[in-house]
Amino acid sequence: MSRFHMHVGVADLDKSIAFYSGLFGAAPSVTKPDYAKWMLDDPRINFAISVRDGAHRGIEHVGLQVEDADELKAVYGRLKNAGAPVLEEGATTCCYAKSEKSWIADPDGVVWEAFLTNGEATVYGDSPDFAPLASDNAAEDACCVPTMPQQAAPKVCC
Repeated sequence: MSRFHMHVGVADLDKSIAFYSGLFGAAPSVTKPDYAKWMLDDPRINFAISVRDGAHRGIEHVGLQVEDADELKAVYGRLKNAGAPVLEEGATTCCYAKSEKSWIADPDGVVWEAFLTNGEATVYGDSPDFAPLASDNAAEDACCVPTMPQQAAPKVCC
């Protein structure tokens, strides 16, 4: 069963850890000096935050995390059927984890990753070259950190 993944760039890691721990009713399962991750079952999500120089604040990318190689193969097949360029990164280290992953961008430039985590790492990791995704939203110098366009502040309703 796959798990939804969301990675958010934050300005202050400690404040954000406190906020999301309160929101989720749980402490992060992984905490590093520049990164934290919650592996939640309700909702079923891999929610990560990080403080990275030059990275966008807010939603950086979303994805699907799978539990085994067969499920990854099925998700990879769906990526190829989506009709957009796929960046097949393969084995990599990203976000303090060793993974097998591929990337795709939707028609509006929202970057998605599909991945299978198969171990921990002691470093944050390297950046893939997002140029094959034909999106202007990918940062060139940060792992797992596509840069999204700045959005206007949300309007307050009611």
